[in-house]
Amino acid sequence: MTLNKAMMALVLSLAGGAAMAAPHSATVDFSKGEEGWWGMQPIDGNGGSGIDTSMGHGAPALRTVIENFGVTWGTSNNQAFLGDYTRSPSVTLGLDISAQQIFFFNREVSRNVIVELRDYDNTPSGLPYTSVFYNLGSIDSTKGWQHLSVTIGDTKSTLLPAGWGGYGGPDAQGPTLPAGRTFASVLASVDEVVFTTLQPGFVYGYTNFDVAIDNVSITAVPEPSTYGMLIGGLGLVGWMARRKARPMA
Repeated sequence: MTLNKAMMALVLSLAGGAAMAAPHSATVDFSKGEEGWWGMQPIDGNGGSGIDTSMGHGAPALRTVIENFGVTWGTSNNQAFLGDYTRSPSVTLGLDISAQQIFFFNREVSRNVIVELRDYDNTPSGLPYTSVFYNLGSIDSTKGWQHLSVTIGDTKSTLLPAGWGGYGGPDAQGPTLPAGRTFASVLASVDEVVFTTLQPGFVYGYTNFDVAIDNVSITAVPEPSTYGMLIGGLGLVGWMARRKARPMA
């Protein structure tokens, strides 16, 4: 292996090591398709979710038109949004969202938008997952496009931070976690991320939804040690390059 190839391999190795810390920063604007994100599909085949190129907030949008108790979008295979959140000291999740219609009992209403982080491992008896969730704010047909987001300032917190709830407790009505689980333990194994109008513990009636999302994003702050490894590695690459360029005595 030549020196140039060796230096390139070292850079790629360092970059790969930094990327292994899950999750990592990314934005899905639906210009490349759904990129692992899905929207609800009706059982009877009427309505559903798909890419709409006419109404994105700076790009195409993932639009859902459906009659149901609530509306949900999520991912369980876009790796940027999954994995061990505790490997990043701070993580921000956000999206742009616009409601064309939320119609309930012949009148326009508002609905809260929840972000929920689900762990399908080590689940309580009779439930599919344990989760933690946060109310990002409300949407209705008068507000146009809004940006909603939340920052987890301490991913290693054992207690639920202010505003956060848990799902999987004894009555599964929340906002509690099951015995032996903590906020950090759920964040350490995020298998699915959803944005939804269905908050655990609440009951909803059939509602007509026409809602679109865009620019779904995650921003993960790397551990300080990651920066140190990368800077140190680049310094080594520079030293190797100077050593190669130095004329022989």
